[in-house]
Amino acid sequence: MDNIAIEVKDLWFAYDKTPVLEGVNLTLYKGDFFGILGPNGGGKTTLLKLFLGLLKPNQGKIRILGEHPHAASHRVGYVPQNSGFNLHFPISVKEIALMGRLSRARIGRGYKAQDHDKVEDVLKKVGLWEFRDAHVGSLSGGQRQRAFIARALATDPEILFLDEPTSNVDHDFETNLYDFLKELNEKVTIVVITHDIGVISSNMKSVACVNRKLIFHGEGKLTSEMLDMAYQCPVDLIAHGIPHRVLDKHGKH
Repeated sequence: MDNIAIEVKDLWFAYDKTPVLEGVNLTLYKGDFFGILGPNGGGKTTLLKLFLGLLKPNQGKIRILGEHPHAASHRVGYVPQNSGFNLHFPISVKEIALMGRLSRARIGRGYKAQDHDKVEDVLKKVGLWEFRDAHVGSLSGGQRQRAFIARALATDPEILFLDEPTSNVDHDFETNLYDFLKELNEKVTIVVITHDIGVISSNMKSVACVNRKLIFHGEGKLTSEMLDMAYQCPVDLIAHGIPHRVLDKHGKH
């Protein structure tokens, strides 16, 4: 179907025979704003890497925009949780964002005017235009995250994948980012890994919890089963969104 963004059928994956994902099934439609919740080591980032074609499933089928993940790679953007970027590498904020236009630049011809216009637009949207000539190593952690988000947006993606995009950023930027993502969601399908229940309840159209298996809810609401999977301890939701309270039952302290 033309309106399917991501299709997963009976997906299994293991690292060195250690099961990570088991029997995952998912159908995500274009225009969704999809949040993925789950415990550390539960398989969230692995699932994202499978969507991106960085890993291959041991069993099952994945289609991204109707294509194999590798074939669809030029149609998606990705913001990893940890970029692994060498902070001593001599590159500016603008040059990082321009990397998102590489697939559109012709070899030996350099970037076109529209590439520079696009980069100016996304850097302004993430609040980094005034730092465009700054060396990446001189930025704060939050500013660097903004630069990598700008790089992903510069690709003009049909699907944008973000793995904990607000790690190391201040609260004001987190609020501004999700406001921006809501606006972007009018044209782009968005998939976000997050630990923040408030973010999910306030912004997502659909949500899943991943802990080897996947539980999906198509209305952006968290179920008790999802919370049990995510936290593996009792959770008392004081309100729909922020604040929430996680109750500890892990023995004496």
